[in-house]
Amino acid sequence: MPTLMTKGLTLGYGETTVINRLNLSIPEGKITVLIGSNGCGKSTLLRSIARLLKPREGAVLLDGKNIASLSTREVAKQMAILPQAPVAPDGLTVLQLVKQGRYPYQSWLKQWSEEDEQAVQKALAATNLVDLAERPVDSLSGGQRQRAWIAMALAQETDILLLDEPTTYLDLAHQIEILDLLYDLNRNEGRTIVMVLHDLNLACRYADHMIAVYRQGIFAQGKPEQIMTPGLVEKVFGLSCEVITDPFYGTPLCVPYGKGKQLRKLGHDKVKAHA
Repeated sequence: MPTLMTKGLTLGYGETTVINRLNLSIPEGKITVLIGSNGCGKSTLLRSIARLLKPREGAVLLDGKNIASLSTREVAKQMAILPQAPVAPDGLTVLQLVKQGRYPYQSWLKQWSEEDEQAVQKALAATNLVDLAERPVDSLSGGQRQRAWIAMALAQETDILLLDEPTTYLDLAHQIEILDLLYDLNRNEGRTIVMVLHDLNLACRYADHMIAVYRQGIFAQGKPEQIMTPGLVEKVFGLSCEVITDPFYGTPLCVPYGKGKQLRKLGHDKVKAHA
């Protein structure tokens, strides 16, 4: 299992610094979720880890090697990324899209092989897309399209999967479908998964390790049960809330304060203050 970490990583755009001198280690074989307010640098950090954004300073290390010193093929054989809201060319079928995941293994000397075919079929089966293989990607539902892109990443046969908001624009049923798929890939195959999520409650349910990005660095990281507190939500998101235990999953459940129906008086001082 390859190790993934950053060392003194500084990222930015123009005159703006987004991440400053960050030292971070991603747990191997776990699901890590990045959380934080809009514009805090979650996606920027993920793009840099995937070698899509060059650091101003510092480095991303893959198995102890600066990822910038590795070839594109070397990186693509160890790490796959699903960017936010990817778009396939018109008319491209699911099968054609998934086959793109085998590009790190192709060369003038090594053309399409039985090994490539098996990897593609395995990816289609894992994402329940075998029956949709000949369908154009743009004809699928949102959840099906997202599964097709994940299948392409699976066809790369990497130990690390990076996903930037994989549930964006999906309804709740499709969000659960995608997160359950990623959970199974982690638990059944031991893949290291790093993803950005906006929904704090789903992040707490699926994450083994959570990283709260804040003010060019990390506010807190650890198991959701350890770090998800009203104080963290107040500081990182500027939102007052109560954090209770999910009665079904036992994970932290964030209940934000806001307008709507009358707030029930539950006996907590903070709740009474907002009632």
